Amino acid sequence: MHLSSKHDAQQRADQIRVFQSELEALEKEGVLALTAEQHQQVAEHHRQLLGQYAQNFDIDQTKRASQLSLGMRIASLFGALALSASVFFLFHQFWGWLTTVAQVSILLAAPLLMLGITLFIQHKDASGYFAKLAALVTFACFVLNISMLGQIFNINPSDKALLPWAALAFLLAYACDLRLLLVAGILCVVAYVAARTGTWGGMYWLYFGQHPENFFPAALLLLAVPQLLPHRGYPDFPPMYRIFGLLTFLLPVLVMGNWGYSSYLAWDADFIEGFYQVVGFAASAIAVWFGVRKQWPEVINTGVTFFVIFVYTKVFDWWWDAMPKYLFFLVLGLLAVLFLVVLKRLRASNYRLFTGEAP
Repeated sequence: MHLSSKHDAQQRADQIRVFQSELEALEKEGVLALTAEQHQQVAEHHRQLLGQYAQNFDIDQTKRASQLSLGMRIASLFGALALSASVFFLFHQFWGWLTTVAQVSILLAAPLLMLGITLFIQHKDASGYFAKLAALVTFACFVLNISMLGQIFNINPSDKALLPWAALAFLLAYACDLRLLLVAGILCVVAYVAARTGTWGGMYWLYFGQHPENFFPAALLLLAVPQLLPHRGYPDFPPMYRIFGLLTFLLPVLVMGNWGYSSYLAWDADFIEGFYQVVGFAASAIAVWFGVRKQWPEVINTGVTFFVIFVYTKVFDWWWDAMPKYLFFLVLGLLAVLFLVVLKRLRASNYRLFTGEAP
């Protein structure tokens, strides 16, 4: 079976490991017994597959290797942060001694050089850890490049700087399969779209956060991306778009559900708060329902989290001052039990939906 990505190869390797454990358990229980020849054929087939995957994709063949890979990812992240900080302070340490021509030349060359290094390492390093480290440093250099060029030529800050930052972040994220840079690109896009929306409403772009409704167009854009663009080689990316799309929508709704004066709507503040509270309840409930239907755990978890937050904020508004504190927290505990019952029923109905059997 030909696999085109490290994710698919690692998933197949994990399936082989689970199969081997289950086969051993079935044989001990007397449910299944393979002949020695069958054992040898299966073991040889798995050995060849794992060897091929390890050569082509540098996968984790054992649980211990998977744990070590997690440590390598953490080390790669901290290394990238440390190197990025080193570049930042190195620039500021010697910046005043350089001429303007030298400063501009360094700022233009640094990200291009790091981009070339990243692509070279990506080609040579099958594991991807060193390429991901270099990609993060490349992005840090590019952000520093744009910022310091603006200072050198006394250019007013502009939201347009977010576009090249987002473009490079997405380029490196898809080239190196790096979710952290995908998140960086998403945040840049969210900030740019919200700032543009704010300027269309007549405000200075840096004040776009004063009206949380500026984030709604960005939320719709993020939720549409995984539906419109295929991500066959990047199965971890669509959940990130959906999570940040929901966050970009539900967080502003939560803010306006408690501080109605921040809305564009020319209504009474209390009415605006009530309206957005209803929107928050409805949107989070729909997210849970849709996540169950589509089997998107990240959507279910985000929807449940915000539904609970909306419920608890309303309980606090209604009963914090009116109830004794022991009774208030008792109500919260009973609500938590109610949520567990509802989620258990949802899980059971989902099981019946896909198996046609009772759980």
